[in-house]
Amino acid sequence: MSSRQPVTDLTPSAEAEPILRTVNLSKSYFLGETIYAVNDVSLAIEPKEFVVIVGPSGCGKTTLLSLLGGLDRPNSGEVLLEGQSYSRLSENGLAQLRRNHIGFVFQFFNLISHLSAMENVMLPMRFGRQPRRVIRDRAGELLDMVGLSQRANHLPLQMSGGEQQRVAIARALANSPAVILADEPTGNLDSKTKTEMAELFLRLNEDFAQTFVVVSHDEGFSRYAHRVIHMQDGQLAKVEAGGR
Repeated sequence: MSSRQPVTDLTPSAEAEPILRTVNLSKSYFLGETIYAVNDVSLAIEPKEFVVIVGPSGCGKTTLLSLLGGLDRPNSGEVLLEGQSYSRLSENGLAQLRRNHIGFVFQFFNLISHLSAMENVMLPMRFGRQPRRVIRDRAGELLDMVGLSQRANHLPLQMSGGEQQRVAIARALANSPAVILADEPTGNLDSKTKTEMAELFLRLNEDFAQTFVVVSHDEGFSRYAHRVIHMQDGQLAKVEAGGR
């Protein structure tokens, strides 16, 4: 393990109950030697907070986000969402937690190419037991929220990259998640659209109290954040105030 001491003072308010928390979280791989992608990370995310995680390529940002989202399991340590420990969940239980409580936004949108914008947003809700009319109404509201009601019946390839990412954000919001995890959400967008996307995240955070954890190389995201967490060599190297 690296000798660097992990940052521990990562909770902005001692009185707040974290919505998402890690305790001594580690993820390693053996490639001739043990490589720590995430090394003894403890952090806490408050409800309604907008946190941006930055750092050089290979520092462990995406691995950390995968662990926070339950897409991967750690070698040691804990992840807790609203007090629920991931380690106590079966694979089915973890899948249900992801579906019902976590929204994901990815760099490459991950929309289903043969489904319309409306159908893509409806998809996460179709695993529940709500009537189709309720699901369709909710999807329509979300598309309107991200400014795409006029594109509801368009396929992904009929939309710009920025529009596809807006659909992906609406889909991430479908089940009213406790937290949205975004991995380089503006990585494939031009500079103007990057700004629009960051401002959309800001509006969702401010107007709808949506919690965000964003991994990004885009320095512009930092000015919208409450906190910016710097990673290096799998550890949390520094935390500083964002532009909020």
